[in-house]
Amino acid sequence: MSESTLPGPIGLARTRIAYEIRGYFRQGDTVFFTFLFPVLILTIFSSIFTGYLSPTTGMLDEPAPGALSMATYYLPGIVAAGLLLSGVQNLAVDIAQEKYNGRLKRLGGTPMSPLTYFLGKLGQVFMTGIGQCALILAVAVLLFDVTLPSDAASWLTFAWVFVLGLAASAVLGIALSALPRSGRSASAVVIPIVLILQFISGVYVLNFQLPDAVQNVANVFPLAWLARGMRSALLPQDMVVLEQGETWAHGATLAVLLAWLIVGTVLARLTFRWIRRDA
Repeated sequence: MSESTLPGPIGLARTRIAYEIRGYFRQGDTVFFTFLFPVLILTIFSSIFTGYLSPTTGMLDEPAPGALSMATYYLPGIVAAGLLLSGVQNLAVDIAQEKYNGRLKRLGGTPMSPLTYFLGKLGQVFMTGIGQCALILAVAVLLFDVTLPSDAASWLTFAWVFVLGLAASAVLGIALSALPRSGRSASAVVIPIVLILQFISGVYVLNFQLPDAVQNVANVFPLAWLARGMRSALLPQDMVVLEQGETWAHGATLAVLLAWLIVGTVLARLTFRWIRRDA
């Protein structure tokens, strides 16, 4: 095949995506801590916290009209956390390790363009993110009797929050991969950041139980809005009274996720190198 007939960067992306997906599922620790970990957390939390939550009377020991099981209320936040793990944690650690073990330098010596490389990573994140989300929802329905929405409007909200949230998480993961000073330190640098965000963003601690000051700090970052958007899609409308300001704030969710998508894209472009900074 002559050089003029070689596929372009976008044409090569499909092959690269398939390669990245195969590599992802061959790494047992990555699959556990980014793909299966949210399912494990949902199972643990739903088994431990067996009460019910009413928007008017608060926590209940027994089911009541309008009350949700704790599994139902935890579900949106854990879906959101899964997207953060798939994008930020997965890519930040993976790319940092590729950078410091020399793989990126070798790729930089091939005809592959950075665009093809990025599309491969983004495609892998979206495909595994969809699979992970489907698994979390299936476990919630089949094991914990969670009832999912049946109206199109809720699933439309779910779709745009999912796409924007996962895209923002992915580009932020690429940008964050420049932070670790070595491949070995990548997990030690990235995981605490992701863990803190989950605690202050209403994933492990119920969002309405967090002090306003903590919620205000969390609102600077995308996970709080991603979780809020998922709650607006997966929970009944009357649960909005438990949100800060008693509103789902779809406009703010859209604006913040778009802003972080732009910021992450710019940072990823500015910081990405085929070789180590000290090479």
